Amino acid sequence: MPGITLTLSGCKDQKLTKECVLLATQITCEILKKNSFETMVIVRHVDDDDWFIDGKSLAEWGKNSFRLEVTVVDETCSKDQKAAYQKAIYNAMDQAIGNLHPQSNVHVIDCKAASYGYTGITQEYRYQHKDEFY
Repeated sequence: MPGITLTLSGCKDQKLTKECVLLATQITCEILKKNSFETMVIVRHVDDDDWFIDGKSLAEWGKNSFRLEVTVVDETCSKDQKAAYQKAIYNAMDQAIGNLHPQSNVHVIDCKAASYGYTGITQEYRYQHKDEFY
């Protein structure tokens, strides 16, 4: 179950938000081999005046930005998958949002299976008790 936190610069734009959520979900499922039914996305918006890079706000830079954090269970994604994911997400957000500051970024967070789960059950427990869940 990947959990995604997507932070977008600028004012809320429902159309752009929906497009970015769909792109993040699709790319996460395709490249990291995750199930869309179990993929959660939380979106936050930060005003350009409140987002700083090198001490200057995005408003001063005249740029847009995003930060995507995806939490996955450790050892479920290879280095090659993560590298491909970084590139695909950045390129997709660049196309959707445009005028990105180059410090826009993606953070893949690997969590231990015993520390991560959903419905009150850790991924480690699911793994140890596969017959109960599959």
